[in-house]
Amino acid sequence: MFLSHGPSCHALDGIAAATESTETARSLGKQSLSVCWPKAAITVCVAAAAALSSSDAQAAGAAYAVDTAEVGDPGNCKVESWVSSGSNQDLIAAVTPTCVFNITRPVEASAQINRTRADGEWSTSVTPKLKTNLVPSAIGSWGIAAAIAASYDASTGENTVLSVTIPATLRLSNVGRVNLNAGWQWDRAAGLHYFTYGAGTDWRTSDNIWTFTAEVFGQLGSAQELASLVQPRFQIGLRWRPVDLFNLDVIYGRNITGENANWLTIATTVRFSGK
Repeated sequence: MFLSHGPSCHALDGIAAATESTETARSLGKQSLSVCWPKAAITVCVAAAAALSSSDAQAAGAAYAVDTAEVGDPGNCKVESWVSSGSNQDLIAAVTPTCVFNITRPVEASAQINRTRADGEWSTSVTPKLKTNLVPSAIGSWGIAAAIAASYDASTGENTVLSVTIPATLRLSNVGRVNLNAGWQWDRAAGLHYFTYGAGTDWRTSDNIWTFTAEVFGQLGSAQELASLVQPRFQIGLRWRPVDLFNLDVIYGRNITGENANWLTIATTVRFSGK
């Protein structure tokens, strides 16, 4: 099952979530203070992955479920956090430390730690994820990346999900882009395989202070007697970024975990640079 911020790209599913463009990462590397170094970043990511684990990872790493093909420059790091509340009383709280390392090529490594309440029961999980860009994006041409994520449920001690996603990004202009995702997800707990998909767009103001995002995503396969599990899910959100190092998102979602509920998400991102 997906979980958004995600899971949108939050919490429980495996399609992927919003990362910064290469151009933005370069800008941060030049303009921001150096407050996070690669060795510290490695420590944070490894500690997060070792401490806890995840179950169904939606868009492992971000509050938005649809991932981009962008990967920043090595040495850049960020921490994304969000809280999602559902109209059915379900709750998702997540934090994702992320850093980019040079492993023959830039590789984005993250570990999404989730604390969730579903049907009155609490669980804790972590979803490590690796992503690398294969074809750089440019205005008028598609960029392609590849991402792999695995989830471990700390409550049961089980490896629950393995997912592979191919994000593609088309930059329409300096302020607008379209993102498409296609992938495969293995729900090990249920022994089922799913085709995952996502489509989204975001548009920002020329000063990069405001960004509007809309996305639809989901999975195709067995409904497991719950029709909404394989029905489309969507989110719309508004981002406020007063400075390069910080942004705040307010997101409305529908059916983001396949439970047919309405969701409200508050998310933040804090960025660092090792340069």
